[in-house]
Amino acid sequence: MNLRKIAPVALGLTALFGLTACAPGADQAGSGASGDITLRLWDEKAAEAYETSIEQFEAANPGIQVEVNVVPWDDYFNTLRNDVGSGSADDIFWLNGAYYEDYATNGHLLAIDETLGADAQKGWNESVVKQYTKDDHLWGVPQLTDGGSAIYYNDEALKAAGVTPEEISKATWNPSDPTKDTFLPILQKLTIDANGKNALDPAFDASNIKQYGFNAGQDLQNIMLNFIGSNGGSFQDENAKLTFTDPKTVEAFTYLVKLINEYHVAPPASSTNDDGDFTRDEFLAGNIALFESGTYNLANVQEGASFTWGVTEMPAGPEGKVTAAPGIIAAANANSKNPQAVKTFLSWIGSAEGNKAFGESGTAVPAVTDARASYDSYWQQQGVDVKPFFTVIENDAKTLPPVIGQNFGAMLDAYKPSLNDVFLGKVVPADGLKQAEEKGNAAAK
Repeated sequence: MNLRKIAPVALGLTALFGLTACAPGADQAGSGASGDITLRLWDEKAAEAYETSIEQFEAANPGIQVEVNVVPWDDYFNTLRNDVGSGSADDIFWLNGAYYEDYATNGHLLAIDETLGADAQKGWNESVVKQYTKDDHLWGVPQLTDGGSAIYYNDEALKAAGVTPEEISKATWNPSDPTKDTFLPILQKLTIDANGKNALDPAFDASNIKQYGFNAGQDLQNIMLNFIGSNGGSFQDENAKLTFTDPKTVEAFTYLVKLINEYHVAPPASSTNDDGDFTRDEFLAGNIALFESGTYNLANVQEGASFTWGVTEMPAGPEGKVTAAPGIIAAANANSKNPQAVKTFLSWIGSAEGNKAFGESGTAVPAVTDARASYDSYWQQQGVDVKPFFTVIENDAKTLPPVIGQNFGAMLDAYKPSLNDVFLGKVVPADGLKQAEEKGNAAAK
């Protein structure tokens, strides 16, 4: 077995996821290509799944060794931008929808339809292919798809509060008509202070909360986009301009902010604004009853929760249950010194055999269509029903488009301070969102 390295890369250091015999990867085994190549990603569990896949690949292609570099999420896109600019980036690297256009439009990526052939994408998840197709080219090999969002719940907390998973899945939230909001009362029942009083009790102590009901906060994919879409709002227009001042979007943000600062059923923004893992970790610690998130956290919850848990559908807003369903690609560095080895490996990880390690380990939903069954099978064996992640996006259900656009990193850096103030309650949501939109759109120019 070839030894390879899974290495966290610090800021500034150069450096989730079987086709037929004619599928990509099948005719690449033993191709004679050679050279060492590197793969960069941000997820440790996905790296472990890749290790399994890479062992098989290297056995069939003894002239190629693949090293996996794991860069923490908080540093990932800064280091990638710097390394691509300096010519020291990895041969293949993960990209999400918010950032890939910068690299595709500036000539840093290989067009996959030209590299592997136009027929390669026939075996891949259609929504992920669509997400990463621009200017008539596909700019990466689909690796995983998240499905939609769902609610992870602490079964012990629900039983103690007299709440059922079915109540949550049938709940509705409404920013303008409290009589139509059945979700907030559930969250109030599940929010408990140190004296055992819930948030519906007049004696509830909001300054000393032991258990929060929900993970409202700046989770773009699983909270903000879901609430915006379920209220009929938008995050961006077709030209990737931010639309935070859309009245329905303002309503959605206002509702979320009230959950935090008025009803105290979610942790304070001072804890969540700059820590994307805070609510997940608090859920695992038993300090949050409901955690709205994606399939990529299934393995984390299974491994980290010491209590009985389950998954149920997210509540519906005025426009129903609307979620985003983004994917992740492995993009090829156009400046790689070993293009043939890169092509051979891309073909492998675009095949069911190369992609199924994600499903077999339960790490993430494979974006190769014929590898998907391995994921469903794994979680069935674990006794976990993953249907709530998929029923919300099936049968022509509404979905909100994933985040897009060039210079999204600059937009995010520009709008986030204003959005932080909105969630902290320092500014009226409508005013703060107007500032955030203006600053973000100005940064994209």
